[in-house]
Amino acid sequence: MYRAIALLLLALPAYAHEMTPAHLKWQVSHVEGVMKAELKMFNKRRDVEFYEIGVFDKDWQPVPFVSRYKVMRMPYLSHVEFDVYVSAMDSVVAEYVCSVSKLRENSDKKTMIASRICSRFKP
Repeated sequence: MYRAIALLLLALPAYAHEMTPAHLKWQVSHVEGVMKAELKMFNKRRDVEFYEIGVFDKDWQPVPFVSRYKVMRMPYLSHVEFDVYVSAMDSVVAEYVCSVSKLRENSDKKTMIASRICSRFKP
């Protein structure tokens, strides 16, 4: 029975957002001592319009960063290109850039599933 349920769940479509590239490399920015990463996101969820960006180390502790967006509005089927900037010192410990769907409490759409997508820096 559990096998049938697992197969059914695998057959159901998964609707989430996408963030590329999956494996990042730091680039030198136009500011001395600051590194940047270029990312793209695509929203495949009708029920979510806002996404929060975060940068984390290998232990999932937040790493200070700057971006044009910390929380971005992205309507269904739209995409956003953005850069993430960190100090050269923090780029050594930064392991992940993640985006998390932000669910509205007062929405008439009762979505209960948040999606989280992470890209990882290449060593």
